Amino acid sequence: MLNSTSSYFVLAAYFHVGNLRYLYFKLTALLYIVIVFVNIFLIVVICMNRSLHEPMYMFLCSLFVNELYGSSGLFPFLLTQILSDIHTVSASLCFLQVYCLYTYASIELCNLVIMSYDRYLAICCPLQYNTRMSLNKVFIFIIAVWLYSFVKFLITFSLALRLTLCENILNSLYCRNYIIIKLACSDTRVNNIYGLFSFVLSVIVPLFPIIFSYMKIIHICYCGSKQTRQKAVSTCTPHLVSLLNFSFGCVFEVIQSRFNINSLPNMLRIFLSLYFLTCQPLFNPVLYGLKMSKIRTLCKLIVFGKM
Repeated sequence: MLNSTSSYFVLAAYFHVGNLRYLYFKLTALLYIVIVFVNIFLIVVICMNRSLHEPMYMFLCSLFVNELYGSSGLFPFLLTQILSDIHTVSASLCFLQVYCLYTYASIELCNLVIMSYDRYLAICCPLQYNTRMSLNKVFIFIIAVWLYSFVKFLITFSLALRLTLCENILNSLYCRNYIIIKLACSDTRVNNIYGLFSFVLSVIVPLFPIIFSYMKIIHICYCGSKQTRQKAVSTCTPHLVSLLNFSFGCVFEVIQSRFNINSLPNMLRIFLSLYFLTCQPLFNPVLYGLKMSKIRTLCKLIVFGKM
């Protein structure tokens, strides 16, 4: 429940930039257009080519759809705020943004977990791969990931809505759940307990299948042939780089939300704040588009035509 002083929020992290706002608007809009274009392009490439209707590429398609989903929860809002003189947002829109961005993060990590398991099966159990990772199972995995994330954060969303807020100033560029909870003057113990429980489900639990998968892959590479090692390196490198990039973004997000970093320069604070939601949607399609030979070849054929 929101009291009368908190029917809207003030975003205090924005600072006056004068006419530079139009430059920032153009750069942000260009970044958003590039993200939308490259992700949609690769989704179309995967969906329209039967040779890519394999588990690994279906998981990539789910990943790219999620990048569009997360970007749409941030960039239109960010573009509006850049041009605005009064950096305020209604409480309902703010909570909706929290829900969108948190489900995006959960779906992203869960997709990366399933992709690590897929690589484990492909490298360690190649003869059983087609039966243990059929397309039906792939679709079940993808649906489960999205439903799990939406339901889990629907509870977080509901617990945040019941709070009575005594302040309405958010020291942030966009809405964050933890920062909103810190403004509450009502009891937040349930929110904190479920937040810890959600953190374990969202971060700690997914780490175990990732660690297990890569321990098995490393063992097979150590004991296997040169061809096995080459296959492991070529297929696992993009996934590992994407996972590390996402992990850095999560660390930056925690630093931004939990600690006072007002002493840092404004541009560095903005970079730390937006890295989590901008680098992954831009980085993933470029990384997989360049590293996956099938995708790279089909993209060349589409753009330049058959040689």
